[in-house]
Amino acid sequence: MSEDTITRLTLDGREIILIGTAHVSKESAAEVKQVIEQEQPDSVCVELDAQRYESVMNSDRWRQMDIFKVLREKKATLLFMNLAISSFQNRMAKQFGIKPGQEMIQGIQSAEAAGAELVLADRDIQTTFARIWGNLGFFGKGKLMTSVFGSILVQENISEAELEKMKQQDTLNAAMHEFSEAFPELKTPLIDERDQYLAQKIREAPGEKVIAVLGAAHVPGIKNHIYEEQDLEELSTRPKKSPLPKIIGWAIPIAILSVILFTFMNNPSAGWDQTISWLLWNGGMSAVGAAVAFGHPFAVLTAFLVAPFSSLNPLMAAGWFSGLVQAYVRKPNVGDLESISDDVQTMKGFWDNKVTRILLVVILTNIGSTLGTFIGGADVLRTFFQNF
Repeated sequence: MSEDTITRLTLDGREIILIGTAHVSKESAAEVKQVIEQEQPDSVCVELDAQRYESVMNSDRWRQMDIFKVLREKKATLLFMNLAISSFQNRMAKQFGIKPGQEMIQGIQSAEAAGAELVLADRDIQTTFARIWGNLGFFGKGKLMTSVFGSILVQENISEAELEKMKQQDTLNAAMHEFSEAFPELKTPLIDERDQYLAQKIREAPGEKVIAVLGAAHVPGIKNHIYEEQDLEELSTRPKKSPLPKIIGWAIPIAILSVILFTFMNNPSAGWDQTISWLLWNGGMSAVGAAVAFGHPFAVLTAFLVAPFSSLNPLMAAGWFSGLVQAYVRKPNVGDLESISDDVQTMKGFWDNKVTRILLVVILTNIGSTLGTFIGGADVLRTFFQNF
């Protein structure tokens, strides 16, 4: 056992043992097994919520996914981000020949073998995503999406020795400092709040001896928070949506329609120019987005036809329609569902897999529609000012 990765604490006469892992390291999984077997704890906490527990324990989860349900519930972007963010970890795991989350699986298996109670100690991942998204403004969300796409493009290898160094606290704290500077909006919900949540769940774990299997990034924070009561209810609350995006979402189409209507009443020829410009810019940019995603021609056509009208209704999005058409004409088969985990490790795989291509069609169509709205709206105003 390494003193760099094992932290022993005493809390109200109980022994708390924190194991800091690197998530895709063979040594981490072996160490988890060794510590639990030697210590024979009363309970084992793992850095998983119910959803991720099901993911790591159910290898057939992708086969059970209903892509049409994902689209209908407007969760395409969320699913895409989840897949993209996990792609780096999957590539590292494949490089070292270890299953992603193996140290958590080992913790679960060793807890059962030792007769210890298993505690799923992490916050619900949907709540974490909601609090991350709620902390970001428009440009912050764009920056995050760009970084997510960039993570797919990066194909870097790392030595296992370097990976093990990631577990050293000094290196880790330096990395977290850089991370917080690059994305200050994300550090609080992604790291700090989960440190508090994990600390409280560990505090509440039953028994005189508790072992917690954690990503090394959380160990310093948990050490700071575990001696104080944390409010799990507050940490589990999803942020209320600001009314501003909805107000802006309705204000833009109302303004554009008002300008076009006023122009028609006073100069029908200019009004037709505005209408054509709006249709071409909005439909054209949306179609380009669907085409970049290698969408089926029917999906591209749908994007072109729907976008000029969906952009005038904040409750609709062109990507939903083009995505549904893509899913209908290029319905994923079992092989596509089974190979998602491997395919998302490369940019080519994201475009080749029918499931992720549908997600790309949805996202890129919506991005194209947003660009078309700004460009088309600006051209509508240009025509208005030229004629009045």
